[in-house]
Amino acid sequence: MSDPKSPAQSRRRFLAGAAALGIAAPGLARAQGQTANSTEPDRKLSKTIRRNISSFRSLDWRPYFSNTKKGAILVDTTSRALHFWNDDQSIYKLYPTSVPLTKDLTRLGRTEVVRKVVGPEWRPTPEMKKRNPEWPDYIGPGPDNPLGTHALYLSWQYYRIHGTHDTRKIGRRSSNGCIGLYNEHIAELFGFCEIGTQVLLV
Repeated sequence: MSDPKSPAQSRRRFLAGAAALGIAAPGLARAQGQTANSTEPDRKLSKTIRRNISSFRSLDWRPYFSNTKKGAILVDTTSRALHFWNDDQSIYKLYPTSVPLTKDLTRLGRTEVVRKVVGPEWRPTPEMKKRNPEWPDYIGPGPDNPLGTHALYLSWQYYRIHGTHDTRKIGRRSSNGCIGLYNEHIAELFGFCEIGTQVLLV
């Protein structure tokens, strides 16, 4: 566009619209054509999951993982909590999270951390852009970025565990597929995780 103020105005409109709709990080929406439960956890986990879905409390890693090699992340989308164990289980962390708005935006199952980024960039997915053509095509690192200060990229396209500058989103169903943490929590988790850290969403 010829107007140099247009990108900033576009970002402001995007942020205002996202806040009004309770939307966090639309760039992390599920990929087109993916089903919500296309990678569901093993059936043997179902009984354990039912016992824990309403509890924000410490958990043991054994019902969910066969080992904690390279670390393990469990995201409980019902209690809106993220659990982390490091490789030798000497570190255990429990963080409150934001989770997807609806079940159809929620992908469950096993994945892993494939990339770590400090100061992530944000771009809307093609589907997001179709639904919200007024949203900017790009937001660089900084206070306007929906991904906060750090992001852990998962093997599922468009999915991240990331920070947020809007702390009102934590503890709520407020995203389009991502898992959000307070910036100070994602910074800590970022330091613990490595490429290949196991991730399970239930």
